[in-house]
Amino acid sequence: MTRLQVKALFRGKGLYGITAEAYSRGRRNPEVVRQLIAAGVKIIQYREKEKSKREKYRECLQLREITRRAGVALVVNDDLDLALLVGADGLHLGQEDLPVAQARELGGPDLIIGVSTHSPVQARAAVAAGADYIGVGPLFATKTKKDVCAPVGLEYLDYVVANIALPFVAIGGIKEHNLAGVVNRGACWVAMVTDIVGAVDIPEKISRVRRILVAE
Repeated sequence: MTRLQVKALFRGKGLYGITAEAYSRGRRNPEVVRQLIAAGVKIIQYREKEKSKREKYRECLQLREITRRAGVALVVNDDLDLALLVGADGLHLGQEDLPVAQARELGGPDLIIGVSTHSPVQARAAVAAGADYIGVGPLFATKTKKDVCAPVGLEYLDYVVANIALPFVAIGGIKEHNLAGVVNRGACWVAMVTDIVGAVDIPEKISRVRRILVAE
């Protein structure tokens, strides 16, 4: 997908898929990604921090082929080299990763770049740096990431909705039971990592999630 096509996706509402094999009930990432795509997910981030570089490269190549055939955007977490090697559509950066300007210089003008943010200062910095979208969170406590910061709460979400023009993905501890509250505050795109990949029936779970996204 082109950068313009991915940016156009963010104008709607949707589920931002993220891999997390440790929580996927023994299912490998390719199987989970196929189920996400079958359920209508259009953006998938590859995030596997504990695997070797070679293992991530081999797996990400496979996911790139799966997503390309389906017309689904693939974003790689943290690793610009990996994103470029597999021809990913995007790169997602944390606060300790490469600055946006340097990632853009190396990755080229067509690479979608997202940035995780945890405060108004970081959100404004991401806008000024030229990010295409931001992550907003963690809204609630989460154990998915070992190095995660403390929850930022819904007040930060309120700030972004009111003051930041970039598309954003709400993330961090979002589950089916608290999703409506997040969407009611203005979130159009959400990431629900363990609640999705850890579901017994992923397509059925996503169907219920989508009903909440559309209804609110």
